[in-house]
Amino acid sequence: MTAETKRLWRITFDSPPINLVSPEMLAELPRLVDQMEAAPELRVAVFESANADYFLNHYDTSRVAETPKELGASGYPLLIDAGTRLSRLPVVSMAKVRGRVRGVGSELIQAMDMRFASERALFCQPETANGNLPGGGGLEHLPLLLGRARALEVALSSDDYPGELAERYGWVNRTVPDGELDAFVDALARRIASFDKESIAAVKQQVNRYTLPSAEDLRSSYDIYMHSFGWPGSKRRLPAALAAGRNQPGDYEMRLGYHLGRQPEGNTQ
Repeated sequence: MTAETKRLWRITFDSPPINLVSPEMLAELPRLVDQMEAAPELRVAVFESANADYFLNHYDTSRVAETPKELGASGYPLLIDAGTRLSRLPVVSMAKVRGRVRGVGSELIQAMDMRFASERALFCQPETANGNLPGGGGLEHLPLLLGRARALEVALSSDDYPGELAERYGWVNRTVPDGELDAFVDALARRIASFDKESIAAVKQQVNRYTLPSAEDLRSSYDIYMHSFGWPGSKRRLPAALAAGRNQPGDYEMRLGYHLGRQPEGNTQ
């Protein structure tokens, strides 16, 4: 985290080599929200990535057994705790997306207030193709952002959606040419950060009344997601995906949506 000023912070995701979300990151996210809550002058937080190819990738499915089981300050699992508290903070959260954002990475930015994408961005909820389901808020946020039919399309297709289409669907506020993304987001962040915190907090509070899912609804999908790794389909498909290159640098992760539509189902015997 870098404080550009007391009013504007920049948070950079950096989990080499392909920015997978790890169990350690799940533990760090609530602590970050704690810091944001404890900063009385903070108005805006911009989330970006150190990796131009991967803004924030899906969960490291090879480490599901290591997922932290403790609860956050809200009494919910750490991912749900961080997302729900971030959405309700009197601070504007913005995602500045280059490259791929998938799975829980996509779900985390859905909990943010605004999302801006480069034309090079790709968005995906890959879980269904691997015998699971989105469990970090996608099934709750996407219908509110995209509408029911498009949310079902995104969740069930497990495909990559380019930035231009993500904008048309409502997944992001807008998509701009890659060379313009930094200047656009930074100008907007600094503009909002110059305003009074009371006004920013009041606007968010009033808008949140109609646009956020409950923590209980989010936990419902989270619990099913964790349970889904015991489903027969998941037990077949995930090892096949790992063998094909999932979670590793290479073409499989670069073109995840393409490969998920052509992956072997695994041993069905």
